[in-house]
Amino acid sequence: MANTMLTLCPVCGERLSATRLHCRSCDTTIEGQFELGRFGRLTPEQLGFVETFVRCEGKLNRMEKELDLSYPTLRSRLTEVIHQMGYETGPEAERLSDEERHQILDELASGKLSSEEAMQMLAGD
Repeated sequence: MANTMLTLCPVCGERLSATRLHCRSCDTTIEGQFELGRFGRLTPEQLGFVETFVRCEGKLNRMEKELDLSYPTLRSRLTEVIHQMGYETGPEAERLSDEERHQILDELASGKLSSEEAMQMLAGD
């Protein structure tokens, strides 16, 4: 049985990269720098949490029963996973994209929006 691939350095905790891949069937070996993806950023415990999350179809109330943890604890762990994967949550995630911001400024410059309307849109109102 093969070992589970490490994704984080056991010494410093930084992400590891794969440099060699091998096919057991045809004996092909590929060498290079391979990114492990966003899931490669997760600790084994976080991966286990994600597996349970998927198995429970994303329903935290089912996870409460299965893991015997409170909803706030599960929500906190989910937020940790989201951040570890490089995503934002909360008000930061609701910010306008650069493209949306440029579109609003272009509409302001062309007179399609008043300065008050543009300010409200840029503030997220």
